[in-house]
Amino acid sequence: MCGIVGYIGPRDATPVILAGLKRLEYRGYDSAGLAIIEDGRIKIRRDVGKLSQLESLVEESPVSGNIGIGHTRWATHGEPSARNAHPHLGMTGDIVLVHNGIVENYMELREELSAEGAVFNSETDSEVIVHLVERYLSTNGNLVDAARNALSHLRGAHGIVMISSKEPDKIVAARIGNAGGVVVGMGEGEMHIASDMPAILEHTRKIVFLESQQIAVVTRQGLDILALDGRTIDYQVSSVSWDPVSAEKGEFKHFMEKEIHEQVRSLTETISGRIDFRNGHSIRLPELNLTQKFAQDIRKIFITACGTAAHAGMVGKVLIEHIARIPVEVDIASEFRYRDPIVDENTVLLAVSQSGETADTLAAMEEGQRKGATLWSIVNVIGSQAMRISDGYISMQSGPEIGVASTKAYTAPLVDLYMLAILLGDLRGTLDRKSRQKLVDDLRLLPDLAGRCLDREAEVERLARELIHVNHCLYLGRGINMPTAYEGALKLKEISYIHAEGYPAGEMKHGPIALIDREMPVVVIAPRDPWYEKMFSQIEQAKARGGVVIAVATDGDQTIADIADHVLWVPHTPWLLSPVTTVIPLQMLAYHIAAQRGLDVDQPRNLAKSVTVE
Repeated sequence: MCGIVGYIGPRDATPVILAGLKRLEYRGYDSAGLAIIEDGRIKIRRDVGKLSQLESLVEESPVSGNIGIGHTRWATHGEPSARNAHPHLGMTGDIVLVHNGIVENYMELREELSAEGAVFNSETDSEVIVHLVERYLSTNGNLVDAARNALSHLRGAHGIVMISSKEPDKIVAARIGNAGGVVVGMGEGEMHIASDMPAILEHTRKIVFLESQQIAVVTRQGLDILALDGRTIDYQVSSVSWDPVSAEKGEFKHFMEKEIHEQVRSLTETISGRIDFRNGHSIRLPELNLTQKFAQDIRKIFITACGTAAHAGMVGKVLIEHIARIPVEVDIASEFRYRDPIVDENTVLLAVSQSGETADTLAAMEEGQRKGATLWSIVNVIGSQAMRISDGYISMQSGPEIGVASTKAYTAPLVDLYMLAILLGDLRGTLDRKSRQKLVDDLRLLPDLAGRCLDREAEVERLARELIHVNHCLYLGRGINMPTAYEGALKLKEISYIHAEGYPAGEMKHGPIALIDREMPVVVIAPRDPWYEKMFSQIEQAKARGGVVIAVATDGDQTIADIADHVLWVPHTPWLLSPVTTVIPLQMLAYHIAAQRGLDVDQPRNLAKSVTVE
């Protein structure tokens, strides 16, 4: 993994591929490369490091042609190095490919191919695929059939794109399982391939999504899609409306900063068109395909997700249980399918994923589907795999999120889950008209409340200057803001590389209190919510041990101001929506600490935006 771009057409493929890879930099990577067919031969340029390294290499040693493929790699097998970078070339020099995913049986395949005389030039699992294709090409003489035969040997999930100097009129791509997307962009006399849409939206808005177990044969004239057994498959061309300009930083230094500030707009978009303020204050989520009978039949909801999305799911549990009175479990997706969960036809499995391509989340969805659950998803990427396999979905309406550390794609699903809870409560009869109207009216306030949080960025930035040299930090929260503590700690560790832990505040005395001293700040999320008095006692306990306390508190709370060392103020927010406002100063704090430490905020080390391997 991580980013794939391909091009065939009348233009020089090299600048097209480099520009596409640049639009996928947000996914995170440690090396980059491209392969071009030039004068009937495959020419490869690849190097370790950022894309600028590859651009310099191409400038020093130019390569051009009308067909090519490119890749940004996030290392799984073999260290980040030029020889492990993609693309990988076969021994004859006629086949080259790029690959996302993990070949789970690569060791046995490598031994088998080595015994046949294959010579490996990298430590990667991906290289076995090119040797397999080469094996079958020597007998079949046809790239598509050779690819189909090679793919039949692979275990695991894969996205693969390949070209051959013997058949320079086509690109062959395949998707098996959930190793990230493969999309084909249809242009005029040219075609584009990518692992994610931003790479090709500059050139076309006509997109075809490759499904699992499908092979795409792409030529200048068009596209054929085949099943692995060779059958031709009909496909649908989708029209995508995203503007690639929206993925630019504009006035901001980093994408993450831009996306933090975009939360007013993304929250407005999330709410817009989904609330009928005039007729009964009702919620509209039509893509969920939810009927009153089904809502009343639901016995349990599992929310499954990873990382930031899982923290959103924890808030969703409180919302749905409190408003709709349905039992909810939150499962880390990588654990869900291995614990034999009790699921039946009256169970909903709700997946939350920014990309909609997270491998662990998709695997959990498959497990839920196998056991008979109804699949719902909350996703940000239209047409993503999670959306396509769901029985119903909610679109986050956040627009492209480029920074690896998620911000606006955290707060948007909080609102989606809030609206879902209201809709379920309404359909199940747990909400009376007055209560529903109050909950819906509170949503009107949210974009303004978020904007008021953002207006205080200067105060947060000043505090960040005092914290840039800390090595550890403890975040505490209770109730609906316990996940806010988890999320605040995750943001700090992701981009600043400061060790941080999020903890339920009531658990502090059961272990973490032993760590508290003046060298470890304690961040407490203490708005005026139902847990306020309990949180105040936790602050006193931390102060009694010499801790430096940073409180996230409601405007005007003099009691907190008198005891805390620093306060990040948030406007008064209805408690069910408070996780939206309490997290914003923590996002800004993590951002400014990392920026002041001179770190790569948008592409933190070792992380990827779309995690398409287990």
